[in-house]
Amino acid sequence: MEIRNLREEEFEQSTRLSEYAFQYKMTPDRKQLAKERFKPEQVWGIFDEDEQLAAKLVLIPFTVSVQGETFPMGGIASVSTWPENRRQGYIKHLLTHALQQMNENGQVFSMLHPFSYPFYRKYGWEMFSEYKKYVISTDKLPAKVTTEGAVRRDIKDVDVLDTVYAAFSKRYNGLMVRTREWWTRSVLDEDGHTAVYYSASGAPEGYVLYKVENKEFTIDELVYVTDEARRALWTYIANHDSMVTLVIVNFMPMDDSLTYHLADPRINQEIIPYGMARVVNMKKLVETYPFTASGEGGSERLTIQLTDMYAPWNEGVWSWAFSSDGTASVSPLDSSQEQQEEILSCDIQALTVLLTGFKRPAELYQSGRIAGSAKAVSILEARIPVRQTLFMDFF
Repeated sequence: MEIRNLREEEFEQSTRLSEYAFQYKMTPDRKQLAKERFKPEQVWGIFDEDEQLAAKLVLIPFTVSVQGETFPMGGIASVSTWPENRRQGYIKHLLTHALQQMNENGQVFSMLHPFSYPFYRKYGWEMFSEYKKYVISTDKLPAKVTTEGAVRRDIKDVDVLDTVYAAFSKRYNGLMVRTREWWTRSVLDEDGHTAVYYSASGAPEGYVLYKVENKEFTIDELVYVTDEARRALWTYIANHDSMVTLVIVNFMPMDDSLTYHLADPRINQEIIPYGMARVVNMKKLVETYPFTASGEGGSERLTIQLTDMYAPWNEGVWSWAFSSDGTASVSPLDSSQEQQEEILSCDIQALTVLLTGFKRPAELYQSGRIAGSAKAVSILEARIPVRQTLFMDFF
């Protein structure tokens, strides 16, 4: 068994495995485009003694926003194995190898879209985001209003859209920093529409990505940074009431307050888990993480006993020292050192949901996902800023 990057000439092997595993067939045109975009250095495969591809995954470098700062992230995608090679530990070897690569690359987070949450939990990834999906009949849409700015349809200028998206991203933990290539290849749909709200001064403050088909207005993204933009975009959507009977809204953050603004809030809502995350390197992440300043001019310490079977550089007993300015340092403790700090124990999944902000320390403590000192929990409660998670991209 050999684990290595694929080569240019192994594109066909990679494509055949993907088509079989994910049950689709590429048209010749689509295959040619995929070949032009093929990045073999991002594809890791396990090869048998005959140099045949037995299993693979794609490891894509991304950047994500957490607590208003950006962090390098490794995205795991296209994990696949031929059926005759399954249950032989190939995916375990690939995921372990990917973690080592991400650690060497300085990627402190990893994210993926699971075919099975329990499967990836075994390797340290954990659910970290949910979103609301609304299904609204047109007679229950928000009331139409007049705003000082204007909505312009089919704006495909990436710089305009990304200006709004980047400002919106700072409100949430987990949103990806989008490159121009990502916008054009993975976000904007040739068959879809956009609408951008510009304020009276001409500044873009919100956008909606949508399709209108079969009397349904389906929204993939509704993003805004001012309440005026929110009201204007909902008015734009409601102006389609002669064309559609339903509005379907995807990827609304869990802190969205749409129902509060409706005359009749009894609409269909669904909460959908979306994406898993994992801390790749705890020490590097914690030492660059923007914790809350104490405001008391003092420092605090606690000890965390961390378990992480598949990233052994995270495993162990660690002393965390918080400075008054919100910075932290991490150092290992061994059995000969006296542990005088407040002590907690947890696994890498619990630490991931803590530092992504998906769950608060007190909630994890009450549910038994972290154990130990109640004072240490209160330190983390004060030090980890409160911020909603949101994940909208697919890879």
